[in-house]
Amino acid sequence: MTQVIAVFGAYGHTARFVTAQLLARGYEPVLSGRDEAKLAEVAPPGVRTRVASADDPASLDRAIEDAVAVINCAGPFGDTAPQLIEAALRAGIHYLDITAEALVAIDTFGTYRGDPRIPQAGITVAPVMAFYGALGDLLATAALGDWPSADEITIAVALDSWHPTRGTRLAGKRRAGRRVIFDDGRLQVLPGDAAPPTGTWPFAEPFGVQDVVGQLSTTDLVTISRHVTVPRISAVINTAPLKDLNDPGSTGPRTAGADGRSAQVFLVEVVVRRGDGQRRASARGRDIYAVSAPIVTEALDRILTGRTTATGVITAGEAFDAKDFLRSLPLDDLFVS
Repeated sequence: MTQVIAVFGAYGHTARFVTAQLLARGYEPVLSGRDEAKLAEVAPPGVRTRVASADDPASLDRAIEDAVAVINCAGPFGDTAPQLIEAALRAGIHYLDITAEALVAIDTFGTYRGDPRIPQAGITVAPVMAFYGALGDLLATAALGDWPSADEITIAVALDSWHPTRGTRLAGKRRAGRRVIFDDGRLQVLPGDAAPPTGTWPFAEPFGVQDVVGQLSTTDLVTISRHVTVPRISAVINTAPLKDLNDPGSTGPRTAGADGRSAQVFLVEVVVRRGDGQRRASARGRDIYAVSAPIVTEALDRILTGRTTATGVITAGEAFDAKDFLRSLPLDDLFVS
């Protein structure tokens, strides 16, 4: 029997890629959101839709009633993640999301890790299964290899452009300039009244040496710190795409082919240091939004087939074989030292 997967926030930009991935993998997606007309517009032929709202628990219960899992694609995730997780608990099904909001990720892990209802229900809660949060976590875990701990982990992100979705813009407004960092072995939230550090980073091609800004509030800081013993995790991003991100005239991602992906190129490099030793891993590909779909659907596959090394509330790095997972993704280049 084909397994049903509920997709909440199904008419969002990334959700359309998620739906396509689910269909390609043989699942039956059921599309859900508050706007019936938008659901009808994006639903492929034969795919069911169900109107539901995050502030209406009964509607959420109806939306996921025959599903084995729900993938939450609806931001801002601070408004949807708690409600969808509670709905998943009531239904006894798995929950995954694609949030890139570090503050939301902190709240989700803080609230639900250790919640006895999750093992009692026999479900998995897997937030931040996307470009931000999962890819860097997997790269860091793969690079760490047999090291039991590290002295420092650095994540460097390069984008050749960034035409943000509406959800990305709303998340930025909610963060209000606050920055999440991981130092002295703990997550800290800094106010936005001080400029972050700047410098340069020698990226591989096609980027080369780039000006970067530090204290990037990426969810990778949250996910890596959940299972790796390390006192400091740093994250930087090149400055060029930040101009696009802050451009009020941006109209969002620009499709560049029949598959719907944009031409955006990304490169994520991770450096793990321990004593005098250093290990590296990197991944290069196209479209940070589109690549989130194979990440979350691969995580779903592995959860449903029992290919996990952790249960309950999980991160990608702790729950999956990092190198094997990375090899499954549609990347243009992958390197692990």
